[in-house]
Amino acid sequence: MTARETSLRLGVNIDHVATIRNARGGLHPDPVRAAKLAAEAGADGITAHLREDRRHITDDDITRLAEELDIPLNLEMAATDEMLAIAVRHAPHAACIVPEKREERTTEGGLDAHGQQNSLRRTVEELSAAGSRVSLFIEPDERQIEAAVTLKAPVIELHTGRYAELAGEEQRTELERLRAAARLAMREGLEVHAGHGLTTDNVGPVAGIPQLRELNIGHFLIGEAVFVGLADAISEMRTRMEAARG
Repeated sequence: MTARETSLRLGVNIDHVATIRNARGGLHPDPVRAAKLAAEAGADGITAHLREDRRHITDDDITRLAEELDIPLNLEMAATDEMLAIAVRHAPHAACIVPEKREERTTEGGLDAHGQQNSLRRTVEELSAAGSRVSLFIEPDERQIEAAVTLKAPVIELHTGRYAELAGEEQRTELERLRAAARLAMREGLEVHAGHGLTTDNVGPVAGIPQLRELNIGHFLIGEAVFVGLADAISEMRTRMEAARG
């Protein structure tokens, strides 16, 4: 493989810049400004989750991101008619379908693509027709990967939240699940991404999975930015990712 084919992209999720803004109201801090700073610092793409309750990212944020970004926008979204209409209207570079519950603080677990194939089919088809690269945020599970193939979603994003929460032998077992899922997905012709709960301390083993093409990381980077600045937080994450890849 060429260097381009084996490189690992970093998508920076700017949701929680909006969380800080919304805690007080008003316009600051601006998540679009954060997205532009992330791009300058070396992010390969920007991820933003427009939730049904608009708890952080807003419709105006998505409009501005779609209009002003010079790097790809990855819109995370629930598979609802409202979100589908918004995504089709903006036609972001990528659209990642995620599960969503109103009461959760953050996304809890992967999408049940296997059990929801009938309801997901229209969403995948219409997003693809609009020109967005569709991904499904799923657990590292064979049935979910098979469902992604059946639905003709070209990308999966493996949920790393469980890996991030565990330690010791349990974490090593979950890492092997991620590795096995990545191998299977690549054999099935899918592009493989991963994300959720990743930090500079735990990203190495995941970044070292050779089949992965992209990591999407947000909460940790925005938190670190409070102490070291966003550019330095992204730079350190890229250093850890590249070291694992090397």
